[in-house]
Amino acid sequence: MPVSSNPDMDALPRVTIVTPSYNQAAYLEQTICSVLDQGYENLEYFVVDGGSTDGSQAIIGKYASRIDWWVSETDLGQAEAINKGFTRATGDYIAWINSDDLYQPGAILSAVKTLEDHPRACMAFGDVLSIDAEGHPFNLMTYGDWTLKDLMCFNIIGQPGVFMRRSDQLKAGLLDLSYRFLLDHHLWLRIAQYGEMVYVPQTWASARIHAKAKNVALARGFGQEAYQLAAWMPYQPGLADLYKKNRRRIWAGANRMNGRYLLDGGEPWKALRAYIRSFIQFPPIALSEWRRIGYAAVSLFFNVEKLKLQYLERRKNTLFDTTDDSEDDGTIEK
Repeated sequence: MPVSSNPDMDALPRVTIVTPSYNQAAYLEQTICSVLDQGYENLEYFVVDGGSTDGSQAIIGKYASRIDWWVSETDLGQAEAINKGFTRATGDYIAWINSDDLYQPGAILSAVKTLEDHPRACMAFGDVLSIDAEGHPFNLMTYGDWTLKDLMCFNIIGQPGVFMRRSDQLKAGLLDLSYRFLLDHHLWLRIAQYGEMVYVPQTWASARIHAKAKNVALARGFGQEAYQLAAWMPYQPGLADLYKKNRRRIWAGANRMNGRYLLDGGEPWKALRAYIRSFIQFPPIALSEWRRIGYAAVSLFFNVEKLKLQYLERRKNTLFDTTDDSEDDGTIEK
């Protein structure tokens, strides 16, 4: 990265951003530009490619003079690629942005200001816009002032909207390679034991939902890892007490999450069974997704795909209307 002539560069905390990538040439350049065009002076940026065969290296090379380090070599997947970047990081704050996602303008500066204003915070997170393969927005994922207990109950934060204090990330450790789907949530659970989480009701990132994305192509894997995480919690010293007090809520959250992804994966009967288990364990958690439960039940008897498409179109129109009238007012449903 060229040396900046801005005398205030050193006054800004250093931020390290890592982009893992594998055969994402269709989106990679947009991701890289969303990082480099932030205008944040004290930025350290790594791109870790897993040996792509689709021309990704040429795209990375185009921006090589502005990227601090990049590599293209075979790896064990997303988690290992991110860990390669994390182990090289020198920033005060750290995050990763996948090669099909985008940062919103000013996201890094806003995150840094938040973490600087909250010295006890281990991580800060903002809202995440859902976009399709062409980059058109269709939903806004909003969150709240969540705690470690909320994470344990599987309230999921959109990964592109998360920024961490590196000193706390070092305490929590690297991403666990045994997780393929909830590797980010597993890290949030570990890092949130070292400080506060701060939510900012601003849109910091866009998550691209497309046919090859894991949450579409391999939706069922998320629920299985939710069960794996719930079974892991009682054996962690920093989580064990909270687990004992909230065991039914936690397992209700894991079942709710499994139901959500089974439904997305086109298995309404299995999804409904997971939602029923969630309801038995802790009804309020299950009923937070009453629309999905209703959709799962109706789809057992009727072809409701057309109704689903109409609903999604209405949601998209509502999103445009809301973002035109007031920015990030929290009225859009997850």
